[in-house]
Amino acid sequence: MSSRRDFLKGASVAGAAVAGLSLARGAHAAGSDEIRVVLSGCGGRGTGAIRDFIQGAIATKTKVRVMAVADAFEKKAQGLLQGLKDDDNLAEFVDDNAVAIGALNGFEEALTKLRPGDVCCMAEAPGYRQFSYKAAVEAGMHVFMEKPCCTDAPGYKSLLETTQKAVDGKQVVTCGLQRRHQASYLEVMDRIASGAIGKLMYQRVYWNGGPIWTRGREEGQTEMAFQVNNWYNFCWLSGDHIVEQHVHNIDIANWIYMLTSGCDVKDAHPVKANGMGSCCRHRGTEADGQIFDNHVVEFTYANGTQVFSQCRQIANCWNNVSEYVYGTEGEGNPGGSLKGKVDYNYDDKKDAKGRHGNPYVQEHIDLLNAIKGDTPYFNDAWHTANASFSAVFGRLATYSGVEVNWDDAVAKMATIYPDNPFDWDAVPQPKKGEDGTYASTLPVPGIYKPY
Repeated sequence: MSSRRDFLKGASVAGAAVAGLSLARGAHAAGSDEIRVVLSGCGGRGTGAIRDFIQGAIATKTKVRVMAVADAFEKKAQGLLQGLKDDDNLAEFVDDNAVAIGALNGFEEALTKLRPGDVCCMAEAPGYRQFSYKAAVEAGMHVFMEKPCCTDAPGYKSLLETTQKAVDGKQVVTCGLQRRHQASYLEVMDRIASGAIGKLMYQRVYWNGGPIWTRGREEGQTEMAFQVNNWYNFCWLSGDHIVEQHVHNIDIANWIYMLTSGCDVKDAHPVKANGMGSCCRHRGTEADGQIFDNHVVEFTYANGTQVFSQCRQIANCWNNVSEYVYGTEGEGNPGGSLKGKVDYNYDDKKDAKGRHGNPYVQEHIDLLNAIKGDTPYFNDAWHTANASFSAVFGRLATYSGVEVNWDDAVAKMATIYPDNPFDWDAVPQPKKGEDGTYASTLPVPGIYKPY
């Protein structure tokens, strides 16, 4: 079993066979008119992603065939595959010899069921996404990748390297920041780019809601198996909820900054951040793991504009999942409305561009159309990598309580992974304390070092 560091340095087994592959525009599935697909990660989002992919294929009249589904836990993979076979609307898209794979690195076996130009969908725990993405791109595949896609700086740098390889190979990459494919956002962003709000002054972004799931320890589980199963509540696997969920809103802030500043997509990220966070209700119990339940961050961009960010997962509090933008000549909600120099309210009944009403399906429609050459090539991974690490950047600020610098964070932040994340006997951090909880491992502002 290779270590994480070895995996990042070398090509995967599947990728090595097709190193240097360059796909022609519109080429897919080795010249076939059928696109094969595999899924890595069979939880709730993975189940949704593969179903949405099939719906996208139906909408674009694309022949697709599910060849394999993989998950760290074989039971989940088997359950998802059987669910597809039992669905009268989806069964015809599942190959008769499709397999369910259970392994921490099951995506590598799944990729052997594809041909260069096919599609790999990725919805495993975010901490593993950089690895499956690297393997898929090196194997010559197009990609759908859920957000977020890194939880530390080494992962971010790996994403950038892999994305450049995908661009060089003309491999289409769509990511699960579905607002980028949502009609209401696209219409408002077009107007912002055209000067509808004047000069950008500041933004506010929120992901405030109640607590999400936790999973208790099962009999006989290793510490690694427990943390992977309870992945949302461990920082190396989820990035904390500021990364796993608030990444959506932070991405909108980065998008607006890019549109109004004219910067390159690779530079569409904050350069400084300060903030605060804590565990008010999330006390580090065994099921809780070791993530905060609230974060407040002030992001500053290269042109001096700022974004005020909140995310919280505490019951019985003010809930809000939204974004707001303010300019010298207007303001609005990027999700559908503007007022000021330009008054605008999105109406899906008047959307004349024929877009799917469900952005989770539209992102797969866009992926498939680009693969087939019906629409221009694109790669979502640049902004998804930046949004993911922007959220990690905010986490470094809240965990530490100090102002952090982007370049320093990228250059100096060490890995938060176990040495071998593909070994069930690996020893992940954090370790439980003598009291049987993770409370003693929770980051403490003023003591925690960001890098």
